[in-house]
Amino acid sequence: MPELPEVEVARRALEENCVGKRIVKCTVDEDSKVIDGVSPSDLQSALVGKTIVSALRKGKNLWLCLDSPPFPTFQFGMAGAIYIKGIETAKYKRSAVNITDEDWPSKYSKVFAQLDDGLEFSFTDKRRFAKVRLVHDPESVPPISELGPDALNEPMKVDEFAKALNQKKTPIKALLLDQSFISGIGNWIADEVLYQARIHPMEKVSDLSKENYETLLKCIKEVIEKAIAVGADSSQYPDEWIVRYRDQKPGKAFVEGRKIEFITAGGRTTAFVPELQKLSSSSKAASSKSRKSKSDADDEKEAQENSKSDKDKDSSRVAKRKSKKPEDDDATQKKSSSKKPAIKESVAVMKKKARK
Repeated sequence: MPELPEVEVARRALEENCVGKRIVKCTVDEDSKVIDGVSPSDLQSALVGKTIVSALRKGKNLWLCLDSPPFPTFQFGMAGAIYIKGIETAKYKRSAVNITDEDWPSKYSKVFAQLDDGLEFSFTDKRRFAKVRLVHDPESVPPISELGPDALNEPMKVDEFAKALNQKKTPIKALLLDQSFISGIGNWIADEVLYQARIHPMEKVSDLSKENYETLLKCIKEVIEKAIAVGADSSQYPDEWIVRYRDQKPGKAFVEGRKIEFITAGGRTTAFVPELQKLSSSSKAASSKSRKSKSDADDEKEAQENSKSDKDKDSSRVAKRKSKKPEDDDATQKKSSSKKPAIKESVAVMKKKARK
């Protein structure tokens, strides 16, 4: 999923190449899953003839500020990407689409625009989890209005960060992924920041020290800035970064000679190095208690389901007995009694034959 560095690289490319130019042509894909809350024709009409004043971003969301509202916003989702013809933009491998002059714009293009100097750009999404919207004030409506401070442009002070963290009891990885707390950090950045800070992803926030807070803020800044400096091209990230190896198979993933292990933290697959990222005793106890509580809850749920199943079976048997008609019982008794003489007769015949 594109995170802050990938979206920021796209924003800078638009800012450097498209600002001050007028949109003369626009094509919007008929994809209501991506083009959200506005018809393709209305979006086209809102863009054609407008001049791009700036390209803005908060967290993983980007929008174009035009010379008059409404403005298009782009939520990148799992594989959203900005392409400018003839100009290199972010190289995020899961968003990448093969584009040649013959294939331009890509078949995955959702919004295509041509500017008055002939330059063309396209927003693509091959997995269709992105959202393109048209709004008058992007920062006043969801999802942008619900975001916490931007991890790059609105860095927290250590005291502010510490105060916010002291009130939390959640594991640190889950908190870093919470866009309402701090926006722009996704799965790979969270893993990298925690690895560089030597903090276990399941460490309870309330167990962190002020030194941990300072290290975290420092690592967030460094990781994001370094990623942006190389165009968010993961192949250019430092060799000592865990992100370079997190796609390798468990048991075969190593960073700087140390084994990488994988767990689920914050609902996401998480890479960490146990040798360097150790869980404190209090967080370990809390984690163990949480697992036990979950296990107890699962056992209780299973017992309830079994009890319900037994009750359903009993109810079914009672219902069957109640549904029987009196004549059915009489018929059953008659059938039973009619068989008895036949049995007795058969026995008598056999004895008679034996005497003969």
